[in-house]
Order: sequence, then C-alpha cells, then structure tokens
Amino acid sequence: MTAAPRAIEAAREALRIEAAALSALVDRVGAPMEAAVAAVLACTGRVVVMGMGKSGHVGRKIAATLASTGTPALFVHPAEASHGDLGMVTPHDVVLALSNSGESDELAAILPVLKRLGVTLIAITGRADSTLGRHADVVLDSRVDQEACPLNLAPTASTTAQMALGDALAVALLDARGFRPEDFARSHPGGALGRKLLTHVKDLMRSGDALPRVVPDAPFTDMMRVMSAKGLGCAAVVDGDDRLLGVFTDGDLRRLIERGQDLRSLTASEVMHRTPRTVSADALAVDAADLMEEARITVVLVLDAERRLIGAIGINDLMRAKVI
Repeated sequence: MTAAPRAIEAAREALRIEAAALSALVDRVGAPMEAAVAAVLACTGRVVVMGMGKSGHVGRKIAATLASTGTPALFVHPAEASHGDLGMVTPHDVVLALSNSGESDELAAILPVLKRLGVTLIAITGRADSTLGRHADVVLDSRVDQEACPLNLAPTASTTAQMALGDALAVALLDARGFRPEDFARSHPGGALGRKLLTHVKDLMRSGDALPRVVPDAPFTDMMRVMSAKGLGCAAVVDGDDRLLGVFTDGDLRRLIERGQDLRSLTASEVMHRTPRTVSADALAVDAADLMEEARITVVLVLDAERRLIGAIGINDLMRAKVI
C-alpha cells in the first residue's frame, strides 16, 4: 500500500474510533448530567472551567460555548490558579474541571482549596475513581475505549468526548433556560445573526431633512426635484400633519411615461400610490428586508402610531449595515 492510501485509511480509522467514542457517551448521560444542570442553574455566580494541556484547550472552548448560550463562564488555568488566579473563584461559582486521567498535579493541588471555598465541583473525567473524581460533587464520565492515535497515546478520542460532554451540558442548560435566538444574538452582536436580530429599523432609517416628502397639490416637476435631491427613488405624499397619504416611485414614473401621459399638468395626489407598504420604527430591519422582497420594492416608509411619516429605509441602507 502506498503512502497516500495508508494516510486515507488512517484518517478514516481515526474518525471511526472517535465516532464510536461519542456513541458510547449517549447511554451514560443520565442522573449525573441532570445533577450538573441543576447545579449550574442554581449557581448565582459563574461556571469556572479548568483543565491542563489538551483538556485545557477543550475547557476554553466549553467556557466560550457556555458564555455564548446564556451561562456566564470563564476559563482559569489550574497552574496559574496556584499563583493567584484562584482569587477569581468565589463561593458562588461552580467549577467544571476537565482531566482524562483525573490525576493532573496542577488540578490536584487546588482541589482542597476549592472544597474549602464550598463551590460545587463538576468533573469531566475518564476515571471516576481518580483524585478528581473522588473530590467532585458530580462526575460526567468521558472514558473512551481507545484513542484515535495509533499509539493510543495522543489525546484524541478522549478530548473529543470531553468536548461533546461540554456541548451536551451547554445545550441542556440552553434548553432549561428557554434560551431564544434573540438571547444568542445579544452575545453575538458582531455576527450575521446579531445584526439580523438586534438591528431595528430606527437604527438605520433616514429621517428629518433626508426624507423625500411633498404635499398633495405639489406640481409633478417639484416632486421630481425632491426625488432627485433625496436619492431614495420615491417621494412620500403627506398632509399638513405629516400623515402619509401615498407614495410615488421611480417605477410609477416609468409606467406613466409608457402610457404617454402629459406629466407637466399632474400633481402629486393624482399620480401617487395610495396604499404604500410601511413599517414601524421598532420593527427589525430584517423584517423590512423581507417586506421589500415580498413586495419587490426597494424602499419602505416608516410611520409612527398616528401614521405620521418619521423615516424611510432603503435596500442600500440594509446592505451597508450587512443585514442582507
């Protein structure tokens, strides 16, 4: 067998081993997971995640996942904890410690202090009878039959199992808290989901002098000048109290020209569309985008509760804000 096929088979075998390790976890998720979820839900502080080496790398990811799904969490390095960082842990916290062997010297050194603090200790370990397992209030069993490493030495399947249990805990907590997409967005304001679920029409709309508005008896030529000056491709027709009466758009102009109508003699009220699509300032910007797509328009007017014109939002505004 040449080097390339051997490499492919080794990679496939690694995936088979790790998949089997994850499948074996399913039947072990029961009372210990329930106890872990209850402990975190009862916690008035944060989840402090600890782990050395590869378990530490996994722990950092678990802490990030917890924090982004509604459970305040941070990672504290066990070695640094012995040199002052243990002060980050309070009696109100829950500690989630990861160690496949459960015999990490750095973790073992701080376990007595953690117990004196009175924190609840949750362990993710492959050995429930280890030092870590014996000190823990709750043990999530992450043992694996073998590592994916052909030498059975490098942490591979065992760290995958730790990661999966951490994700399982985070998801169980997310479900128990009734966590919603809006809650997720609040901790991801810079991402696409955050922009969609946190950006409102009022955050992007044009208002004040930027609005193309005319009165009903405005001559057609005056309305064209307003449309050109404001650059939104439309003009809102409003009464004396700024209540919306209708709208005239670039599309309406094209249709009038196609009919060969004498435009100079017309007024705004004679050519306006009387049932324009509108949205409230408090609506999500993504809802305005959906309305534009549905109606095949590029601008939506924004009204207050009294149907007064207070803004306008265009497709270019949404694109600049990366809502669409």
